[in-house]
Amino acid sequence: MDSKITAIAVYAPSKKITNAYFEQIIETNDEWIISRTGIRERRFAEKDEYTSNLCISAVENLLVENKDISLEGVDFIIVSTTTADQVMPSMASQVQNAFKIPNAGCIDIMAACAGFVYGLTIAKGLIAAGTHKKVLVFGAETLSKFTDYTDRTSCILFGDGAGVALVEPSDHPQLLNAVTGSDGSHGKDLYLSQHRTEVNGEPIEANGKIHQNGKVVFKWAIQTVSAKIKELLAKNDMTLDDLDWVILHSANMRIIEGVAGEINYPLEKMLCSIEYFGNTSSASIPLAYDIARKDGKIKPGNKILMLGFGGGLTFSGIIVVV
Repeated sequence: MDSKITAIAVYAPSKKITNAYFEQIIETNDEWIISRTGIRERRFAEKDEYTSNLCISAVENLLVENKDISLEGVDFIIVSTTTADQVMPSMASQVQNAFKIPNAGCIDIMAACAGFVYGLTIAKGLIAAGTHKKVLVFGAETLSKFTDYTDRTSCILFGDGAGVALVEPSDHPQLLNAVTGSDGSHGKDLYLSQHRTEVNGEPIEANGKIHQNGKVVFKWAIQTVSAKIKELLAKNDMTLDDLDWVILHSANMRIIEGVAGEINYPLEKMLCSIEYFGNTSSASIPLAYDIARKDGKIKPGNKILMLGFGGGLTFSGIIVVV
């Protein structure tokens, strides 16, 4: 059975954090941040606002913006996040409870910035198996609560946000073939620590904050993403000319530019959310989609390649027909 994305909606906290904020706490400035990341501002959750709250608000926006859909019949909920309110109950269960959705399977997945596309791939599989018919897929993060504000190279990157997609059966393929994978040898290059003080036998700082080896991740991302785009196109018997848009995880504008150059694809057709939302991990792809849709760029019938990459180091890509 084929599947489609019926609707996508997002939510971002109201608190805007400009680059000027970081000028007050670390040695940096607006020009330096923009030149190296492309980020002008990002959103931070309030102290009493958590990932589950962002997910719930995203669903409320989904219902407001799409009057013809409802939550009736939702039978599975998938939340991708690395910044859950707590390990259990899951964020998916919190969504289920908030909207009193009966008989819905609920799981959280941790694939970092690739998580939203992983979620779409799982939803596609559930529908193809015939076991489920209406799946909510979230990418949601409150990274600001796990950021090390003494690390001037990484603290400027992260923001908070959430996106949700409703995935349902389709009469013809709209969620096409996907690629997924991971290179666990780079685990120490991007991690959010809990109790264990080593990764792959190497010591780490277990302080509950995000740690990133920017140079290694930057190089890996450009090489891996460029290769996986080509693999994904081949898997769907398509070329770059068949695509209307590409949405990569908005980690850093320089990575997006690097991939565009590597595959020789127009930068203006690479949709992103980096400039005003920063790096929102698994929320960045739905945020970029929502921005482009509201700007009138995305049209019915468009073919969009979505590819996320991040901690793990994980990657996942899929081609979506709108």
